[in-house]
Amino acid sequence: MQRRRYPRALALVALATAVATATTSAAPTTATAEAPSPTETRLSATLDAILADARLDGAQAGVVVADATTGDTIYQRNGDRRLIPASNTKLLTSAAAMELLGPGHRFTTDVLRSGAKRGSVLTGDLHLRGGGDPTMLAADYDALAARVAAAGIRVVTGDLVADDTRYDATRLGPDWTWDDEPYYYAAQISALTVAPDTDYDAGTVIVSAAPGADAGQRPKISLTPSTGYLRIDNRATTVATGATSISIEREHGTNTVVVTGQIALAAAPSSDWVTVWEPTGYAADVFRTALRKHGVRVLGQTVLGRATPTGATGVARHDSMPLAELLVPFMKLSNNGHAEVLTKEIGRVLNGSGTWSAGLTAISEYVADAGMDTGALRQRDGSGLSRRNLIPPDEFVDLLVAVRAEPWFDAWYAALPVAGNAERFVGGTLRSRMAGTPAANNVRAKTGSLTGVSGLSGYVTDADGRRLVFSVVLNNYLASSVKTLEDQIAIALASYTAKGGATARTAPPAAPEIPRTPEGIECSWLKPITC
Repeated sequence: MQRRRYPRALALVALATAVATATTSAAPTTATAEAPSPTETRLSATLDAILADARLDGAQAGVVVADATTGDTIYQRNGDRRLIPASNTKLLTSAAAMELLGPGHRFTTDVLRSGAKRGSVLTGDLHLRGGGDPTMLAADYDALAARVAAAGIRVVTGDLVADDTRYDATRLGPDWTWDDEPYYYAAQISALTVAPDTDYDAGTVIVSAAPGADAGQRPKISLTPSTGYLRIDNRATTVATGATSISIEREHGTNTVVVTGQIALAAAPSSDWVTVWEPTGYAADVFRTALRKHGVRVLGQTVLGRATPTGATGVARHDSMPLAELLVPFMKLSNNGHAEVLTKEIGRVLNGSGTWSAGLTAISEYVADAGMDTGALRQRDGSGLSRRNLIPPDEFVDLLVAVRAEPWFDAWYAALPVAGNAERFVGGTLRSRMAGTPAANNVRAKTGSLTGVSGLSGYVTDADGRRLVFSVVLNNYLASSVKTLEDQIAIALASYTAKGGATARTAPPAAPEIPRTPEGIECSWLKPITC
């Protein structure tokens, strides 16, 4: 049985102990590698058989399994190979956020005023200062506007200033592909933004098309939240009968949303989540509309990206949920925007700079302290959308072992998707996988998907009650999906026993079929989640 390397702090303790032992021991000893047990050999044969599947012909597969308590390796195949991890990258980002920001960290959105207030008139500007909160809803901006009105402000002679300067103005990851840009899982990152619902996909709008009153008419288009920030180019048609084929896409570089296709008179509305171009302006538009609703008139313009002056007076404030609570929608639904906001927030808090580079530097320092070999990996964003991320499976296993000692581990562990649990905010991206098997309500792991990339890394309890950690990262396959192979591995681990017997499988276990998703799309990227 191979011994995994220690995290850095434990390695120093082990080294000191070894030196002390060497100086006091009269007789040197020779270490010998422990041979695998028969049941480990049988497990290896099972996992080897799974990885011999024809879908992996010509592909790259990295798999590591270890004892969660001791770190001892039970199985490894290409464990040190650098592979594209997709959303498994979020394991690094989320763990670093919990350690560096703290489970109680909150994002704050403020409204402040500059200039003099005389009666109900503010002779100056009203400032909406973003703190990076990716969970701000239209209702939250409405509550802020209500507090502005309650403070006695009815007229603002100056501008509404949208301050997003907590983070830099780089909206998209430098390695993200251009064709992802309109889709909600690649939304632009801003310190001031809006989410349309409690999935908290900040920087997106839900666009819905309902049938017109008669065949031949344009469908009725509605937006959630209601906003004038987008322009709708409605080219779709209502038909008497037939399948719905509505397409909703935003044109690159604009906030023009083009709706095409058809919808039948009796059909249910068709909806999609689309990103906005420049989410700071989107947030300002939603807030300005709310101010108007509460009887507050802003006579000036909406100004984007200007810092709030020192000495501005606070008028209203909204605090987000704590980070430990935000982890649930973040990790269960694999929310890319949350990962990137947390990366920039880490950079701002730790290094004074709300940038990807500052955040990634701090994340790298944390995971190195946790025992990952940062010289063997590359992390380019917080979410895993970048194909330049390269992380070996054994580095994931090192992290999964190390974080079990962290005081925040229970909350982090609870946020991982749970296999076969149909509750959306429990099972998350694993809710339709491994149901009815020993892995159901047992495996807790992070999923990952890009075209030709799939990953599953997390925890499982074997048939003896022993906690295991594992990482499966598969790259460069041509099949539409290899997720049933990941499931087979997880089921085999859940069935594993060191006692031998029938539960120690020698053939690949069966895995339930997974509902099909379009090639290269993770289950969580479909709205609503149906897989």
